[in-house]
Amino acid sequence: RSIIVLAPETGEPDSIVIKTILAITNNPNRPATKKFHTVAEIRDPRNVPIAEIAGKDEVQLVIFDYLISRITAQTCRQPGLSVVFTELLDFGGDEIYFQEEPKVVGKTFVEAMYSYETSCVMGLRKHDGRIMVKPPLNMKIEEGDKLIAISEDDDTVVVSGKSEFGIDPGAIRIAPKYVPPRPEATLILGWNRRAPLIINELDNYVWPGSKITVVAENSVVENELATHCSDLTHQTVAFWLGDTTNRRILDDLNIEQYDHIIVLSQTELSDVQSTDAKTLSTLLHLRDISDTKMHDFSIVSEMLDDRNRKLAEITHTDDFIVSVKLDSLMMSQISENKELKTVFEDLFSAGGPAIYIKPAEFYVELGRPVNFYTVMESARQRNQIAIGYKLSAPKEQNTTQVKEHMLAYGVFVNPKKSSQIFFSEGDKIIVISEDEHIA
Repeated sequence: RSIIVLAPETGEPDSIVIKTILAITNNPNRPATKKFHTVAEIRDPRNVPIAEIAGKDEVQLVIFDYLISRITAQTCRQPGLSVVFTELLDFGGDEIYFQEEPKVVGKTFVEAMYSYETSCVMGLRKHDGRIMVKPPLNMKIEEGDKLIAISEDDDTVVVSGKSEFGIDPGAIRIAPKYVPPRPEATLILGWNRRAPLIINELDNYVWPGSKITVVAENSVVENELATHCSDLTHQTVAFWLGDTTNRRILDDLNIEQYDHIIVLSQTELSDVQSTDAKTLSTLLHLRDISDTKMHDFSIVSEMLDDRNRKLAEITHTDDFIVSVKLDSLMMSQISENKELKTVFEDLFSAGGPAIYIKPAEFYVELGRPVNFYTVMESARQRNQIAIGYKLSAPKEQNTTQVKEHMLAYGVFVNPKKSSQIFFSEGDKIIVISEDEHIA
């Protein structure tokens, strides 16, 4: 059904992957009409062109460093986002499915969105092969088109037959709120090979005048910054030499001046547990600084071993990027459906439809019971697709269904649309949108 080629833990992993791809595609004993579905992991983005030549149209490449750096850059600015991505990639919860549905042919995309009670329609796979995440909302669905939907399973993407949705027009915040952009300050603690990619990716999102400070204990990092981060247009970069587990250095940084903090796994250490232990030490210091100065930080951290996530949760870090796990999930999903690669590339790339987490009060009145159809309608009026929400804290008045299906950090993707919920200050709505600054 599919072939998965993993990058080995050697000095030149990509060369082994490319040779393996060549051995598969040029096997003289393969049937002439046989097309392989191969998913291969590439570590260094510079090796992608040669891997594409070797694999031709039979190989889907997952560029490990690009994937993690893009998710890290997006998540540091929107705590909770990696939980959404993990839910969409994880086979254990709600995932993305392609489904052809004759009952919605001739309807608009918006009408299709409201046709499902327990699935969130987020895109179209057109009959000519085009994949469109968040297509024009008035686009007509044609014969042979497939809906791209978030659902619990492929057999749960079922038209509800509802014609009344219980939308509460009085709860909808009418006027879109423009959130003026401003320069941002980001602190990166630690260094690994993905750090330059993260810095360059952040440059696609932040406003001119933004700044990044990098703290690392190897002076070589300063040269790497000059080499790989010299073309930034929206940010300036400053370098501090020092150990990120040294409390004195962290205190001298005046951390409360930063909007976002990224703690990177120092992967040059050979032992995974030692690497995660160093990360945990930094996080514990940050938590203590937060408590001492009574200042909340937006912190995102890598954790190489998913078992250490539970230990890290005591630091109250806003979000975590578990590098190896996300890479594994992505490869598994694409091995099941190669067209998912295009969906995820669209969602993870700057400049197109992306997932944003925005304050609930921009969409609906707080403290008023609403169903998710009402949230969807409010988002639709802003040319967005609502796919879930993030609660700041558990609420006694919320439904049992919400409590049972809530993910980490209060994130809930693809809620049952007729269930009612009370939103309060600090709660967020998860949307797919082209514009970050229109709420």
